[in-house]
Amino acid sequence: MVFRYLLKFRFNYVKYRLFLFFILISLFTNAQAFRNYSNEFLNIGVDAAALGMSKSVVATTNNVNATYWNPAGLVGIEDYQGSLMHSSYFAGIANYNHAAFAIPIDKESALGISIIRFGVDDILNTTALIDNDGNIDFNRISLFSAADYAFNFSYAKNLIFKDLKIGVNAKIIRRIIGDFAASWGFGFDIGLQFERNSWKFGLMARDITTTYNTWSINDEAFESISNSIPGQNQELPETTEITKPKLQFGVAKYWRIGRFFNLLSEIDLNMRFEQTNDVFSSEFISIDPALGFQVDYEKFVFLRVGVGNFQNTTAFDNSKSLSMQPNFGVGFNYKGIHVDYALTNIGSVGNALYSNIFSLTFDYSFFRR
Repeated sequence: MVFRYLLKFRFNYVKYRLFLFFILISLFTNAQAFRNYSNEFLNIGVDAAALGMSKSVVATTNNVNATYWNPAGLVGIEDYQGSLMHSSYFAGIANYNHAAFAIPIDKESALGISIIRFGVDDILNTTALIDNDGNIDFNRISLFSAADYAFNFSYAKNLIFKDLKIGVNAKIIRRIIGDFAASWGFGFDIGLQFERNSWKFGLMARDITTTYNTWSINDEAFESISNSIPGQNQELPETTEITKPKLQFGVAKYWRIGRFFNLLSEIDLNMRFEQTNDVFSSEFISIDPALGFQVDYEKFVFLRVGVGNFQNTTAFDNSKSLSMQPNFGVGFNYKGIHVDYALTNIGSVGNALYSNIFSLTFDYSFFRR
């Protein structure tokens, strides 16, 4: 009985080593190659208010969270603003956190800074579980984290035309996989917003210069798992990757409903320069539309709905269908403190778990009145 247990345990241990090995190899192949899905954690989004509208805020974002959605939206903030967000994904396995701060320089320009962390903590490292004599020693198990960080530095300014604003992000990317590997990356975003009467337009170009990541691998840690498949993958590959640019274009309109209610609607077109499963896709460009609505009562209580992530999916029987992702959110604003909640989903298709997202935004100008 004990022998069967040890045999089963050792088999699972070997499978784990192979799994970890393939993860590391998949991260570090294709030297200096464009990656279709590089730095994907930066596509999750921030602010429960925006996520409740299916991320349809490129044209209307106008507070501290514009550091992520469109830095041009920072123009016009009146005083210090801050924002915090927390969410858990995949049944609490992964945690996603965001913090941002913005300050006006004058009536025509503003600065912002933000940080994002997406990570899985307390992962069991069993690569040293079996000692040199072949004995299992549970004391040799350690814990490590796999985490991605993004640091955004934003500047926004009104252009010559009164209703035209521009914003720029300089971002630094830090990715860490325990003691196994780590990378640094850098890139730039640029955004525009234009307003005329009750219409708003926004354009956001992400990774406009391409975002460049370079990885370094712990040779000793790699060596400990490199023989999981004897005679294969004995050499460390080059470890650079380049993220392709992406575009987002949004159109929004405000409506006044009666004496107390306001309606905001926005449609965004999210564009990648590659062929994907998006509802509109070609070899040159793929487009994923998103639509969001927000109804508020005197800017005090907010109700939000949205739909996006339209994907062409293929089942195991080769039948094809169209999937989409609905989102829902509510919010409250009292004396410059915004509390928002969203029920949303970061999965590409319908099997992912829905996630509860909370965010807090404060505007210090209300405390000066």
